[in-house]
Amino acid sequence: MTIATEFPTSDSPAAMEEGTAKVEAKGDEATIAADTAAITEDDDDDEPADRSACYKKSAVGLVLLALIIYVSVDSATDQHVRGAILDFLTWIENNTFLGVLGFVAVYFFATICFFPGSILTLGAGFVFSASFDGNLLQGVLLGTTAVWVGASLGAIASFLLGRYLFRDGCVGKLTQKYTIFQALDNALEQKGLWIMILLRLSPIVPFNVLNYVMGVTNVQFWHYCVACVAMLPGTILYVFLGASAGSLSEIGGGGDDVEEEAESNKVLTITVIVVGIVFGFLAIGVTSYYAKQELNKVLEEREENDEEGDADGNDEEAAKDDEISA
Repeated sequence: MTIATEFPTSDSPAAMEEGTAKVEAKGDEATIAADTAAITEDDDDDEPADRSACYKKSAVGLVLLALIIYVSVDSATDQHVRGAILDFLTWIENNTFLGVLGFVAVYFFATICFFPGSILTLGAGFVFSASFDGNLLQGVLLGTTAVWVGASLGAIASFLLGRYLFRDGCVGKLTQKYTIFQALDNALEQKGLWIMILLRLSPIVPFNVLNYVMGVTNVQFWHYCVACVAMLPGTILYVFLGASAGSLSEIGGGGDDVEEEAESNKVLTITVIVVGIVFGFLAIGVTSYYAKQELNKVLEEREENDEEGDADGNDEEAAKDDEISA
């Protein structure tokens, strides 16, 4: 008896399906290889760009650091910068229009370089009042405008510098590694406007330091800019004090009447400190409250991600078991 055995020929449906599967597999392998090569080429192209950006950031950071160190050392020793500022303020008395433009520019660079703004703010009140023949109202109005514009532009520039130099390298790693930093960053992103307003209303918060620190965080740019309006009350107060001074030597820390001036302003100084502490604690309290809420959200998201990862892992193991059983 003859047993008929059929083998799949090249024209049979089984052979055609097998050939099609092989072609598709080869096509998939070719596509994967092409994508991998493209990714590798992109990574190779990105490396020089990343290296160039790193060099630029390093150069900008070193220049900025050198300026800050020079201003800090000079303020504690020879005080050449302070003397130049006082000479510049004297020049403004006789050149009001150009003086306003020059003052804004000087305040802008002073903010970036960590020069104490109190001398410029007090000096603005004195010199602009003197330029209007002692008219206190006009002097305070013009001085406040010049100080606020220069300080706001300098604060925005410092914010952008801090974000450009430190945001990607420092904060990205901290938020990935520590949950509390991620929660704080999220709180500043969501409620940054109110937190910044409270911080700006506190005169004891270091102005120059705050500008760079906020640039490192995830505070929204427009929140930061709008909050600069909260600097006006403190600006008006210091400009008024400067307009009430007897001479620039009192503002600059020299002269025989400095002790008497300090004694007469003791009550006002204590008031400013108390107000600053109150707003500072309010800012800390609001930040802590929203940071705690964001921390709970982050922890819940991580728990959900872990549960999903465990579920996916269990599904993969079950699928492997089914394949082995089949």
